Amino acid sequence: MLRVAGFASRLCRGPARLLSAAASPIPAPNPSPEIAYNKIFINNEWHDAISKKTFPTINPATGEVICQVAEGDKADVDKAVKAARAAFQLGSPWRRMDASHRGKLLHRLADLIERDRAYLAALETLDNGKPYSISYLVDLDMVVKCLRYFAGWSDKFHGKTIPLDGDFFCYTRHEPVGVCGQIIPWNFPLLMQAWKLGPALATGNVVVMKVAEQTPLSALYVANLIKEAGFPPGVVNIIPGYGPTAGAAISAHMDIDKVAFTGSTEVGHLIKKAAAESNLKRVTLELGGKSPNIIMSDADMDWAVDQAHFALFFNQGQCCCAGSRTYVQEDIYNEFVERSVEKAKSRVVGNPFDFKTEQGPQVDEEQFKKILGYINTGKREGAKLLCGGNPAADRGYFVQPTVFGDVQDNMTIAREEIFGPVMQIMKFKTIEEIIERANNSKYGLAAAVFTKDIDKANYVSQALRAGTVWFHYCVTLSSSITILGLTRGF
Repeated sequence: MLRVAGFASRLCRGPARLLSAAASPIPAPNPSPEIAYNKIFINNEWHDAISKKTFPTINPATGEVICQVAEGDKADVDKAVKAARAAFQLGSPWRRMDASHRGKLLHRLADLIERDRAYLAALETLDNGKPYSISYLVDLDMVVKCLRYFAGWSDKFHGKTIPLDGDFFCYTRHEPVGVCGQIIPWNFPLLMQAWKLGPALATGNVVVMKVAEQTPLSALYVANLIKEAGFPPGVVNIIPGYGPTAGAAISAHMDIDKVAFTGSTEVGHLIKKAAAESNLKRVTLELGGKSPNIIMSDADMDWAVDQAHFALFFNQGQCCCAGSRTYVQEDIYNEFVERSVEKAKSRVVGNPFDFKTEQGPQVDEEQFKKILGYINTGKREGAKLLCGGNPAADRGYFVQPTVFGDVQDNMTIAREEIFGPVMQIMKFKTIEEIIERANNSKYGLAAAVFTKDIDKANYVSQALRAGTVWFHYCVTLSSSITILGLTRGF
C-alpha cells in the first residue's frame, strides 16, 4: 500500500528545530523525578508481588539503580485476571456504562496525562534513556492524541441488518472480546501503553497488561491516572515483571480471551504457540523489522539524507519499523554515503536531559552489548566502518552513531534486526533489482521509497512485500492509520 504522508519533518533537523516548533516553551526537566508507584496495580489498588520479589529498574544513562519494582509472576497474573473478569461480568458498572461515557473517561485520562506531561516525560527519559525533548514533544503528544482518537470511536461501532428470505429479522452487533492480555515493549513505553489501552477500552474490554521490566515506571504512573480518571476497579490491571514468568502466564492463561504483544519475533512465536495450546485465544502480534529504505537517483538529496538519518537513528535506533536497510542507486551512492557519514558524526550524543542532546543511551546493558556485537560482526564480515563503532561514554549504555558502507545483502548486519544506531548503506542499479533485493527478507513490516517520480514510487510500492510503504517520508505514525505488516513483521 502506498502512503503519502509526513511526520514532523523538524525531527530530522535536530533538537533546535524541534524546540523552536513547539507551540509553547518546553518546561525544564527534573532529572530526578520522585518515584511514586513501583508496585502491582490490580483492582485500582497497589499490591506487593505475592512472592514478595522485586527487581531493579536501571537508569541507562548511568547504569545505576533507580528503584526496586514489584516482580509479578503467574500468581499475580491469576489475581489480575480474576479482577478483570469480575469487572467484565454482565451487570457490572463497566458493562452497563454507556459507550459515550467510556469515551469521556478516555478523554479524562488524556487530560490528566497532559496535566502531568512534564513529570511523565522526565520519568520516561530517566527509565528509558530517550532525550527529554523527544519524550515531551513527541511521545507524550502522540499518547494524548491516541487516547483522544479512540475516545471518539467509543460510540461508533455500528452493526448492520441483513435481509433474509422469509419472516426473519437478522442483525449483527459488535461486542467486546473480554479480558485482553497485553504485553508491551520498552522502546516506547508510554506510547505502546496508549496504543494497547485506547482501542481495548474504547470498545468495552478489560485489560491485564504486563509492562517491560526495563521500563516499568511511566506505565505504573499512568495506572494511577487511570484510577483518578474514574475507570472502575478491575478494568485495567498492570503488572511489572519478566517475560518468561508474567508474560508466559498471560499467553497461556485459560481465562484470557485475547493477547496482544509487541516485541521480538522469537517471543512472538512463543506467544502464538502458548495461545494455541491453551484456549485458542485471539492473538495480535507486532514484531520485528528490517525495513528497506530505497533512495532513487532522482530523489532530493538533502531531504533523502535527512530522512534516512531520521529513519535509522530516531529513538537510538530502537524502532521496529526503522529504515535499517538503506539502498541507494549507484550514481548517487558516493555522495549519499559521504553526507550520511557527516550527519552521523555531527549527531549529539549525551545526557538525555540536555536540550541539545539528539541521542541518549540504549535501554540497557544487554542491548548495548548486542549492538556492539553486531558492529564487530559487520567489520569481521567485510563491511566498511565509516564512522562510530564504539561506546560513546565511559559509563552508561551509549553507542556512537555508526555507519557502514560496502554492505552486502548476505551480511549479518543487513539481514538481522540490530535495534540500535547502526546504519547500513547498500548500492543498487535498477528498479527490478532493488525490488527483488528488498523483498528478500524474513521481515515485511515497512518500507520507504524516495523519488520525484510518482509513477515510479507507485510501481515500487505495489511490488514491495511490506505492510506499510512510505513515499518521500519515513516512519510516519498516526492513530488514524492502520499499521500493517507481512511475514514475520506481524
